[in-house]
Amino acid sequence: MVIKTLTYTINLCIIICTAFFISACSNDIFGFFSSTDLEERLKEKNNFKFINEMHSLYGAPALGSDFSFIVLADTHIENGNSFGFDNLKNIITSDIAFVVVNGDITQSGYRWDFEKFIEIAKDMGVPCYPVIGNHDIYFGNWPVWRDLIGSTNYRINTGGATLFILDSANAFFGREQLDWLERELNTAQGRVFVFSHMNFYSDNLLKVHQFSDTRERARAVSILRNRSEAVFMGHSHFRDIRETGNVKYITMEDFRKNGVYCLVNVSSSGISYEFKKL
Repeated sequence: MVIKTLTYTINLCIIICTAFFISACSNDIFGFFSSTDLEERLKEKNNFKFINEMHSLYGAPALGSDFSFIVLADTHIENGNSFGFDNLKNIITSDIAFVVVNGDITQSGYRWDFEKFIEIAKDMGVPCYPVIGNHDIYFGNWPVWRDLIGSTNYRINTGGATLFILDSANAFFGREQLDWLERELNTAQGRVFVFSHMNFYSDNLLKVHQFSDTRERARAVSILRNRSEAVFMGHSHFRDIRETGNVKYITMEDFRKNGVYCLVNVSSSGISYEFKKL
């Protein structure tokens, strides 16, 4: 009986682990375990090498009460293949204020793939704000992001809205980052939008991609309650929409496979969004 129970437990663990790696962003198992420490990345706050360059080219968007923006996630650029991300510029209209790419911009964090992303982003004609994902720090490649982009968590002030870009690439925020978010929210102007690669919620017990510390997630939800319009997420490659504390939590399916993006329309009466296929 003991042997049967032990065998069952081992088999169950194998099934759960297999489900994790199969259903995760992709299956770079060794890259997952070689990711760097969040504390090192957070030292780069307010070092916006790439963001500053975009602002100098196009100017920081001065938004009023009515504007639109685009969110997409998980482009997984690989060996220079952007999987259609380079075509996004064709649907950028005059009412689109900015684009956010919600993590896993690259498949493995290689320099040439980040350079491809920057090349495409510069050609959009509007600011493009990158969110770091777990794939972007694979194989010890965090220094590539640091050198080409700079910060992994930052705040963008636009007048009509405040954007908070968060670093959740290791499946947690850390106290320092949450303290920063709570503090910065006190001076946020206009509508507040938050962007995190890691998703807060999962719709299935076998879909284990979400924050590793549920207490930390609870604190983040509490901080954002009644203070943010929406939180946009990626990572899990499936769409999930729910509302908690008057905040919409919108998980995007992956762009690489599905070519889907979210068009968000903001007006004085509220926000609306629709999912479109490129």
